[in-house]
Parts: sequence; structure tokens; C-alpha cells
Amino acid sequence: MEKALLVTIKFKHEKSNWTLEDVAEEMELLVDTAGAKVLDNIITICEKPTANLLIGSGKVEELKVLCDELEADTVIFSRDLSGTQQRNLEDIIGKKTIDRTQLILDIFAHHARSPEGKMQVELAQLQYLFPRLIGKGIILSRLGGGIGTSGPGEQKLEVDRRRIRKIIDNLKDNLKQVSLHRKTMRKRRKDNAIPTVAVVGYTSAGKSTLINTLTDSGQVVSSGLFTTLDPLSKSLQLANGENIVISDTVGFLNDLPHHLIEAFKATLEEVVESDLLIHVLDVNHPRVYEHSKAVFEVLKELGADEKPIITALNKIDLLDDKMWLERLKSDFVNPVAISAKLKTNIDALQEKIQKNFADRMIKVELLIPHSRMDLIDLFYREGKVEEVSYLQKGIKVKAILPKITYHKVLHIKGIEKVC
Repeated sequence: MEKALLVTIKFKHEKSNWTLEDVAEEMELLVDTAGAKVLDNIITICEKPTANLLIGSGKVEELKVLCDELEADTVIFSRDLSGTQQRNLEDIIGKKTIDRTQLILDIFAHHARSPEGKMQVELAQLQYLFPRLIGKGIILSRLGGGIGTSGPGEQKLEVDRRRIRKIIDNLKDNLKQVSLHRKTMRKRRKDNAIPTVAVVGYTSAGKSTLINTLTDSGQVVSSGLFTTLDPLSKSLQLANGENIVISDTVGFLNDLPHHLIEAFKATLEEVVESDLLIHVLDVNHPRVYEHSKAVFEVLKELGADEKPIITALNKIDLLDDKMWLERLKSDFVNPVAISAKLKTNIDALQEKIQKNFADRMIKVELLIPHSRMDLIDLFYREGKVEEVSYLQKGIKVKAILPKITYHKVLHIKGIEKVC
């Protein structure tokens, strides 16, 4: 197992709702998810960043001594490093040195399963490494694996800059095709008036578990961070018979680098184009408010922060303080307290979803010819059939249907409205 020394940094001029200890703890979770062992987490407060090393030269010398004592394989900084800073740090410390973004990208590379997910990760990695390639030939050609080396691979990174630029352009073109395909699928759903719901939330809030509970989809669930990278859309029929499409999304993170959001735009388009958002919050987490703020920062960057939203206050099965739950209910928009794992209050969540789309449905009573039994099948598929009566002059059907379906069948010869 790779052994890592963490360096969690705060600059004095910065203001944040996150304490230095909070940032340090999340860094340790990221390293654990990457499959490495944390030897120590050095927390340091600096006056301001330096151009050549990010932190002071004295602190870097201390890190070198500590790495040798602990026999660390890798040093991981909580802040992004420029190519110059990374090279200088590795020269002094004598160990592989990476930053938080490279750590996140490494986790992405391990969790991407679909061709689309792998393309997105490879694009993000190459775009991040491209400006850092100058003068790194020796570093990039070293043998061995570990954190920061998953994904495009050492061989690809050794090719000249022109070829890397070509690879990046090809990946962008391929992802554009994926985006166009998704756009076509969304247009088809809109033409059929099928509502779309996107599940968003901080990483590990329980989004995939909720998708599984709602749709029986069998999505992989793990306690680690960023276990869902590949897009997943599933059909869900509500209690009134209405069919909707519900989509899982990549988990958000505090201070998620802008270029990572850009790289995953193809996946996050589901958020932008959705009719409703379900924001999943882990109520048992001590930083629940900070998690919510981080999610809305990403939503704002995507232009999706004004969409209708349901706040799913998840993991209530782990919460002992019911007063805390009541406070959360008063602080978040359109809340419903649930346990996705134990399926607690899932009916209440579905009722909120159904209420949001209530104006799309209509209660009807129709008389259809005996020869059009196919329409009864249609009504069962797209709505909720309440009663079917077989009469001599035809079949009387009471049902709740999508308005678009109702208006389509009214134009069919032989269909009559029953007053």
C-alpha cells in the first residue's frame, strides 16, 4: 500500500466556513478512497503562497526530513501546485509530489467504468497535466504506479505536446457526440412530455442508494468518495401512474476545481436540463450546512441554482437528535426526511415529486371502441387506470393520464369523452 504524507495549508488572508481541521479530515478521506495509507497530516498556516514552492523553504526542508523518517512514498498538498512548484518540491523532498486535484483525478480514474466516464476522466487529466509537462520528462518516465499515475498512462504523457493536444481535441469531439446523443434523448423525452429529475448532492450523501431505492436499479454503492462517475438515468413510475426519468450525477465537493466541472459538463447536462432537482443531504454529517453550500456553488456555476428543488434529508436512521432534524427542516427548501437505505419516508418523497408535476396530469373518463384495446395498454403504461367497464357500445375507462397523451388520443376516430 502506498504511504502518503499530507500537507494541509491555509493562507492567512483567506476566509472560509471550513476550518483547517475540516479540510484536513476530508483530505484524509480522499487519500483513503484512493487506496493509500496516511502516515501523517501536516497542518500549516502560511502568510502567503510563494511562487517557487507554494510554502516556505524551511517548511519544505522539514517535510524532507519527515518523509525520510516515515519512509513516505508520496507527498500530497491540499492546494493546487503549478508545474514549477511541483518540480521544485520533488527536487528538494526527493519524493513524488502531487496536489489535491491530481488526487481527485486519480480517484475518478479508478471509478470510471463506462466509455464516456473514462473519456471524461482522461480529458480532465490531460488538460490538467498539459501545462505541467515542460521539463517533467524524467518524472513522467519513472517506473511504478501509485496515486497520480492512473488514467492516460505514462506512455501517453511522454509523447510530444502536439500529439497530446490532438488527443485532447479528439476527446472533446467524442464527448460532443455523446452530448449530442444525450440532447437527442432529452428532446425525445420532452416531445413525449416525460419529466426529468436529477439527483444532486455532496459526495457520499447517499444519492446512488436513493436511486436504487426508487428504481431498483442496482447501482454500485460504496462508502468511499466519488463512487458514481458514470451517468445513470432510470425510469420511475409515480403513484398516479406518471412516468418520469430520474438521473444520478457525480458527487460534488467543497472547492471543486472549475476545470473538473468543465470536464464533466456532459454528465452535468442532466442537471441543467432537468425539470426538478432532488438535493440529497447527509443529516448526520457535522458539516451538513457547508456541504449544502458547496452543492449550490456548483449549481450556480452550471446555471441550475434556480430550479425547483426537493431537499432529501437523508440518513435519519443514524440521527439521534430529533430536534436537530426539525431545525434542518426549517433551514432547507421543500424538505423531506428520509432514510434511503432503510426506505423510510420514500413514499413521502415520491408524493413531493408527484406534486411538483401535478399540472402535467389530468383525470379523464373516455369511451373507446372495442377494437382499440391497444389504447388501454397505453393508458396503463403512461398513466394510472382506475376503472375499466366493458359496455355494449364500447369500453369506458377512468384514468389519470399525462395531458399530452390525453390530447393525442382525443383525435383518434371513435374516441368519446364521457361527461
